[in-house]
Amino acid sequence: MTTTLITGATRGLGLETARALSALGHTVYLGSRDAERGERAARETGGHVLPLDVTSEESLHAATALLREREDHLDVLVNNAGISGPFLGATELTGDDLRTVYDTNVFGVVRTTRAFLPLLRAARAPVVVNVSSGLGSLTAVGDPEAREKAVPDWMPGLAYASSKAALNMVTAQYAHALPDFRINAVDPGYTATDFNAHTGHRTVAQGARIIVRMACLGPEGPTGSYIGDQGPLPW
Repeated sequence: MTTTLITGATRGLGLETARALSALGHTVYLGSRDAERGERAARETGGHVLPLDVTSEESLHAATALLREREDHLDVLVNNAGISGPFLGATELTGDDLRTVYDTNVFGVVRTTRAFLPLLRAARAPVVVNVSSGLGSLTAVGDPEAREKAVPDWMPGLAYASSKAALNMVTAQYAHALPDFRINAVDPGYTATDFNAHTGHRTVAQGARIIVRMACLGPEGPTGSYIGDQGPLPW
């Protein structure tokens, strides 16, 4: 039985990923800041709620202790929790705006990965999936042709886009440091969720496909990649 933890799992892509992986036979733990919402999502997906706030070291310490009581290893970690922050122009954004977004989208991933590393190391073939975005592609910012081909829904957004670019580097560095793991960044595409007021043109089922696929990698699968449904994305 594959044991999987998904952060930010009570709605949108996280909830759909939990549903899909549970259907594939994974024992899924749904990381949730809100206990009531988490219990509702767990009932809906057949998973188990795990109280967890990626911005809090204390919360992560409690979550790892609780999971360790229930499981002796963790096969898959899906770092899905994220926030958009304000979509302000580069000249309007403040340092505090950026710090708030990074605290969840980048520092939260580092905190969470570090917290669960001992349980991941106890797995036979540990997998980490970091939910990134095509907006984090530096190539797409500077190359209109590459943007049109790989990230057709590109839009400016300093805080969110730069946090995903940073997350891509975090992914690459972890993959380099942990060669026995499969650690990848994925782009679900412009998916209709609460995150974007349901303006995306992809369904959550479509967006979650790449997350689910990379969560199910075997030991021979890729690592250190940045990938979407259509294949690798330009860094």
